[in-house]
Amino acid sequence: MINRADLHTHTLASDGMFSPADNVRMAKEAGLAAVAITDHDTVAGITEALAAGITYGIIVVPGVEISTAAGGRDIHILGYGFSPGDELLNKRLASLRDVRNRRNEEILSLLVGLGLRITSGEVEIAAGKSMRGDGSVGRPHIAQVLVDKGYVTDIKSAFDRYLGEGKPAYPIPKRVSPEEAIAWIRDAGGIAVIAHPGLYSDDSLVQSILEAGADGLEAFHSDHDSEMELRYSEMARSRGKLVTGGSDFHGTKDGVAFHGEIGNRTVDASIVDKLMRRSGTESL
Repeated sequence: MINRADLHTHTLASDGMFSPADNVRMAKEAGLAAVAITDHDTVAGITEALAAGITYGIIVVPGVEISTAAGGRDIHILGYGFSPGDELLNKRLASLRDVRNRRNEEILSLLVGLGLRITSGEVEIAAGKSMRGDGSVGRPHIAQVLVDKGYVTDIKSAFDRYLGEGKPAYPIPKRVSPEEAIAWIRDAGGIAVIAHPGLYSDDSLVQSILEAGADGLEAFHSDHDSEMELRYSEMARSRGKLVTGGSDFHGTKDGVAFHGEIGNRTVDASIVDKLMRRSGTESL
């Protein structure tokens, strides 16, 4: 794993199960040279992660995963190498967290209509929101409450039956477009990459976003098979775009990682220099 980088991990700052420092430590233990912290619609975990990077002697890439919508589905845009303290970006991300919070309330309302009664307070406890005041609460936290209350047996079942795309408790709120998110990341000096394109089942849409200004494509992901990895790598390279990858690690429950363990999907660490140089950010 030496000279490899995992460019997609989540922490307690959004819907991950471990602290930013824990993610960095686990990346070091996995033998990685670099790890990115890419929480949903927040940069609340980056400062802690950067400090841990110095402690453990591993490069930490500042990142974010922005929630957008296009073609009637959620599309996620990863940002890398920007300044975490950028005021305009933080203001824009705060507006997205407001959208996410309203969506959470709509999900809870839909669940009640299905006879599954959980409260926002229960979800906040599951999220440990008090640990990251500007963090992001999402569907995995709701799924955890469904498990805790015995409505489903595990997180996967919660998504398969209720919370996944097209399921009865899956609302699609009004979100910014992928192109807007790309512009936000660029305005903050960063690099914009389309996350896990294989999950959208719409390669035409992915291509249009890529050609509309995204800097790269996440070809390597825990939920991509080898054919997808080859297809998306070629899609990016043929257009002169970056090819990235990562585990999309959120944590481990009952010995099962969601989506995969840190280091489960990686790319050569040389991509980190490209991300940092192009964004004008120096790696630590």
